[in-house]
Amino acid sequence: MSVLSGKKILLGVTAGIAAYKSASLVRAFIKAGASVQVVMTEKAKDFVTPLTLSTLSRNEVHSSFTLEGDDNAVWTNHVELGLWADLMVIAPATANTLSKMANGASDNLLLATYLSAKCPVYFAPAMDLDMYIHPSSTNSFQKLQSYGNVMIEATSGELASGLVGKGRMAEPEDILTFIENDVMGKLPLRGKRVMITAGPTYEAIDPVRFIGNHSSGKMGCELALRAAALGATVDLILGPSAIKVNHSLITVHNVVSGEQMYDAAHAVFDKVDVAIAAAAVADYKPAQVAEEKIKKKDTSMQIDLVKTKDILASLGTIKKDQYLLGFALETQNELENAKKKLEKKNLDAIVLNSLRDKGAGFQTKTNKITFIEKDGSVTEYDLKTKAEVSIDIFDKIAEKI
Repeated sequence: MSVLSGKKILLGVTAGIAAYKSASLVRAFIKAGASVQVVMTEKAKDFVTPLTLSTLSRNEVHSSFTLEGDDNAVWTNHVELGLWADLMVIAPATANTLSKMANGASDNLLLATYLSAKCPVYFAPAMDLDMYIHPSSTNSFQKLQSYGNVMIEATSGELASGLVGKGRMAEPEDILTFIENDVMGKLPLRGKRVMITAGPTYEAIDPVRFIGNHSSGKMGCELALRAAALGATVDLILGPSAIKVNHSLITVHNVVSGEQMYDAAHAVFDKVDVAIAAAAVADYKPAQVAEEKIKKKDTSMQIDLVKTKDILASLGTIKKDQYLLGFALETQNELENAKKKLEKKNLDAIVLNSLRDKGAGFQTKTNKITFIEKDGSVTEYDLKTKAEVSIDIFDKIAEKI
């Protein structure tokens, strides 16, 4: 999965012959898993049609503030477009548009949107070789980069004028790779390795029955996706769960029992920078597992149980420089019990869930947490989606590592 997967990309298209490549660039972004909207100048329509770009992007193409000749036209809100985007890419970027961007001109929708954007902006110049090296163009390049914009340099090749030299817009696949590498290189957890346990464990009674719980694994999976989105390589040790996680930076280790999860966690723990125990591991398991299905005989049945291995406590015993985070699901004396668990298991922090909080716990799309750190600080959060909770948790972790 590309680092651009799930990103919202606003593509600006200006009036250069290289605009014909914009169609391929839209397809590349869509294939990478991004959502794409296109803003183009009116003159850019002479080189590529809005119909082509709207079909490929699956979104309406924007080119003017209102539809001319339509008395009931709706205003195109350039501010909303600029705020919608996670990334803005202007390709091709002509000398005319780059000069206007550098000097704050705002005489079309694309320029107004650029000035409203809060996200990183990439620009890929496209012009003839003499225009490319002209001092005014060089000045535009330097000024735009001083504003924090990122330049994707033109390449050398045959130009529309028939001359051969530098000024040719980078190819769409090279623009995609450049942006992916730039985004990845700026991610705060790039180079870090994170281990996360998630989901329930099933402890067999016989070949048919087991002891388990209602955990879906969603919280742990959202944490894995967030860690990957921040650039970390992730080992997700996942108990029986219907959730499928697909990301190039996430390796899923499927397990069933607590013993298997224990072994998998210990196999990678010494290689990670961060370990998060979000799984709901069974505390007890049958002392004996029947080889055949137990037949129903009497009105009652007794199963002898023994304690399972405490994965989190065992990791706390052997941890060195790892940041170790646990979860505590409580129903009474929540804060007190969570703090005891944090200290007893040698954790750096613990996330407290209370089943008393509506919308928290198993089988929900939301969660309400309290983040408790070993220095005694306590941060309470409102009810949020589990994806949003994962952001809060990793914001806290990032502060410490």
